[in-house]
Amino acid sequence: MRDVTIDAFLTGLAARVPAPGGGASAALHAAQAAALLGMVARYSTGEKYAAHAEPIARITAETDRLRATAVQSAQDDAEAFTAVTDAYKLPRTSDAEKEKRSAAIATALRGAADVPARVIALATRLVELAEEILPLSNRNVSTDVAAAAEAARAAVATARVNVEVNLAGIKDESTRDALRAAIADVDAVASRAERVTSDVRRQIAD
Repeated sequence: MRDVTIDAFLTGLAARVPAPGGGASAALHAAQAAALLGMVARYSTGEKYAAHAEPIARITAETDRLRATAVQSAQDDAEAFTAVTDAYKLPRTSDAEKEKRSAAIATALRGAADVPARVIALATRLVELAEEILPLSNRNVSTDVAAAAEAARAAVATARVNVEVNLAGIKDESTRDALRAAIADVDAVASRAERVTSDVRRQIAD
């Protein structure tokens, strides 16, 4: 995933293949949010921003780490979804095969739901960082904070759908409870991201 061009990724996304799909897109939304916040942080250094040097340095390092994690999540999602499609293709002519197939599907669905759940947590943290950096950052790149917030909002909304679609096939209640908890705050996170954008719009209108 790290080595493909944007065009190659989009061509794969448009193709009639199981992956990449929406889950990988959610992860890449998060990666773009992290990259944008990293850029904002790097434009908010020097004497003029010396009072905020510590949080800016911390945000720079964290967004770089989160960007790498998000890109890996895009790869993980593609692999997890492929595992689901492979599990459904397993033979089911005998009771033993049916049992093996059912177990493989259950395991694959858990994996497929786990990746977008992690993306939600990651994107939630990016919204928090957008909230933190906006009042500290270079106003010339404040619109990029809004762009990051909107990318993170797209990430959580898309990832939630990908968790929900896999929930239906997961029977283990403890797993279902954990996944429900992972998506419980998505609307609140999306609202926070929207408020960041609204703050930026008010700022540039002044």
